[in-house]
Amino acid sequence: MRQKIFSFLMMNVGALLVAVNVHFFLSPNDLATGGVSGLSIIMNHVFPGMSLGLFMILINLVLFVVGLIFLGFSFGAKTVYASFALSFFVWLLETVAPIHAPLSNDVLIQLIIGQCIAAIGMAIVFHQDASTGGTDIIAMILNKYFNIEVGRGVLLSDLTIALSSTILFGPQVGMYAFFGVILNGLVIDYVLSQFNSNKEVVIISRHSTEIKSYIVHELGKGATVHTATGAFTSDEKEVITTILGRKDYSRLKGFITKTDNKAFITAHTMNEILGQNFKRLA
Repeated sequence: MRQKIFSFLMMNVGALLVAVNVHFFLSPNDLATGGVSGLSIIMNHVFPGMSLGLFMILINLVLFVVGLIFLGFSFGAKTVYASFALSFFVWLLETVAPIHAPLSNDVLIQLIIGQCIAAIGMAIVFHQDASTGGTDIIAMILNKYFNIEVGRGVLLSDLTIALSSTILFGPQVGMYAFFGVILNGLVIDYVLSQFNSNKEVVIISRHSTEIKSYIVHELGKGATVHTATGAFTSDEKEVITTILGRKDYSRLKGFITKTDNKAFITAHTMNEILGQNFKRLA
């Protein structure tokens, strides 16, 4: 229960960070960098009588209905909640902290700062197995009916919205929007890699029994042990392989340093781990 509450709070924190970018950085500069927020910025420019947050709510409602028709409930309750939470936070910021002009004359620095804030927020939401982008539903439909990968579908929809901003706001703003789409993806990937930072650790030590016991009983992790033969000495030694997060890896290094300062350790950062207690295969 505690984990579910924490996940719910983190989804809201992530959605709020994305809303900060939309309200304070993107909307005042007419930067439509994709997603429902970008499409809403375009619609808000065409129909200025309605607020940006209201446009986002309406577009998400339409996408929700389309998702129900073509996907059923497969696009996930968390994604639906996160997308509406983002729309609500944008509306709330418009109400309590209205902004009528860009924060500065330098559009590029606003784009970079705003997209970094949003990317951190989106990465937090993604880490909770959700998404803030209603356009992800379009990508899922393209994947289901046209066999287009979801990632490519999202990029296609975002670039289409950025192209629309080029037509509406001019080539300079359009180029900023294209740059924002690319920057957002890069920062999201980096932040997610920090969340999921695991290392494959390989250890060769004369005190392998103590090290195995520490990994299993103190760290609560598993390990694989096999025997290897040295090329020069022809001695047989146990090789311990385990996968640890950043904190556990630091603890293990400290223990091995005290136990056997001549141990041989290699560590490799893992991009993806499937099965066992890690990410499910399906």
